Parts: sequence; C-alpha cells; structure tokens
Amino acid sequence: MTRRRLAEVARKVGVSEATVSRVLNGRPGVSDATRNSVLAALDVLGYERPTRLRGDRTRLVGLVLPELQTPVHAAFTEVLAAGVARLGHTPVLCISSLGGVSEAAHVQTLLEQEVSGIFFVGGASGDAHVPHDFLVQLGNRGIPVVLVGAAAQELPFERVSIDDEAATRAAHAHLRSLGHERIGLVVGPPGHVASRRRKRVFADLGPAELVEHAMFTIEGGQLAASLLIERKATAVIFASDTLALGGLRAARRAGLDVPGDFSVVGSDDSFLMTCADPPLSTVRQPVEAMGAAALTLMAGQIEGGPASNRELLFEPELVIRASSGRLSR
Repeated sequence: MTRRRLAEVARKVGVSEATVSRVLNGRPGVSDATRNSVLAALDVLGYERPTRLRGDRTRLVGLVLPELQTPVHAAFTEVLAAGVARLGHTPVLCISSLGGVSEAAHVQTLLEQEVSGIFFVGGASGDAHVPHDFLVQLGNRGIPVVLVGAAAQELPFERVSIDDEAATRAAHAHLRSLGHERIGLVVGPPGHVASRRRKRVFADLGPAELVEHAMFTIEGGQLAASLLIERKATAVIFASDTLALGGLRAARRAGLDVPGDFSVVGSDDSFLMTCADPPLSTVRQPVEAMGAAALTLMAGQIEGGPASNRELLFEPELVIRASSGRLSR
C-alpha cells in the first residue's frame, strides 16, 4: 500500500500509520478491536485487503433498504450501522430504489462478499404481492437474516416489528375521545403487510368507505386525505408520518383548519415532526429499542445460535401534539 493510502486509513481509524502497517503485515502488538477497525476502514475506503486477509470480509453485514427518504428508515439505518460496528463488523449499506439496483441484485453482491448476515428494513420482505425467491434462498443457505418491520409470514426469518394493530387502536381511541365519529384510515399499498394489519383491526373500528390505500409519499397522503375529506371524515389516521404530512397539505388546500376542522395522526414520530405546521400527533416507533433487539438477534445467529421465524412485537407510544383536537364546529 502506498504511503498516501496508509496515511488515509490511519486518519480514518484514528491510529498511527505504524499501527496500520502492523495490521496489514500481520505483526503482533495490535488489539483485536483496532485490527477490526483498520480492516473495516479498508473496506469503507474501497481499498483491497492483502490477499491473506481477504477471508476477513466475512465480517461484513448488509443493511438492505428500499430508500432513505422515509425518515424512519434513516433512523433505523443509523442505529443498526452503529450497532454492527460495535459488534466488530462492517456495515454495508444497500439502497434499492425504483429504476436502481434491485434487492435481489444487492443480495447477490452481498453473497459474493460472503457476508456474515443481512438486515432488511422494509422493502420486498414487507410486501406480500412480490416474489420472495431471493429471500428464501438466503434461508436455504443458512445466512443470518433479521427483518425489521412487518413481513410476509412465509419468510423463515426472525423479525422485529411495531405492533401495527395496537398503534391503530391507540390513534383511533385518541380521536374518539376528542369527539370524532367520522374517522378515516390511510395505509400503504394493498400488499404492504403492516398496512394489512392496520386495515384488519380498523374493520372493527370504522366504515370501509373511510379507508384509502396510497403510496408512502406526501403526494399519496394528500390525494388519499382529499378523498376522505370529500366523504366527510373529520379526522384521519395515517400509516406513516410522510403520509400524514400529505394529510396536512390536503386540509390546507381544502380550506380546513387543523385541528379545528380536521385532525391528523401519523405513525413513526419521525425526525422533525415537531416542526410540522401544526406539530404532528403520531404513534411513535421505539427505534432504539427495536434496533437493539434486531442486533441481538443478528449477533446470536452469527455466533451459531438457532434461527426461527419468530416476531418480536414492540408497543407503540401515542404522542399527542397540535394536529389533533376537538372539532370547533
């Protein structure tokens, strides 16, 4: 390795160039933690490891997500990446967006790198309408996998999820306590597993005519909310904060005051929701606790523990802010 690259790795890790040299040449006098940090820095910076160290690439752990525009996905990524590093592994972030690299292609690349395990946050695992062949392949090969978010039941992996049914009940009870009777629900696409759970419990709480499916975008939430406003809904529960922001926009476009004429409750308690206008009432996902649980499940599998398709459900927390209130009329 050139002197310039040696110095770059040393700066990345915060050690001396001599320490980096000792790691690369297999010399003693370096702790395991420092050695792992140097090797991880090589991967992050895109430098080839010495041939005799390439087997250590099995300390890579993949983080596969559909996108990072959804705030809660970014939050989970931060928690999981930091936790993977603490476990002595290197996180490899793989984003699969429409028109970009598919999840299946990312998985193939990760398998070629002989990763120690893979986290999936949302994406194909949470959609009952898409093929899961590439995911089943991971199970057949015994690759440690943990799914974050509600997932298709047939997938043979451990999973960590928010209790979507409890979240819907809590939001509905809150709005009912404020006197709302025409309460709507906006969920994701029909195949979205978490949305199916929300819709299932809502069937006992409100009329089917006040349920709308939408893509998880502000525009999707705005369109769905506009339709529910036309059907005389006075309050709407949204399956994500992003959708709920669209609901706030729809209310403004309709000339409605929030919450005097129309109340909005989101889900996730994402970054900056206190800065919405008005601040958003929402049902909080305990991202830190869920991330810690997912990391524990992954560490157990990597260390040789048995895997299963058990699901750890976490209780949501209703956070009441100014976007929900009693009707002024």
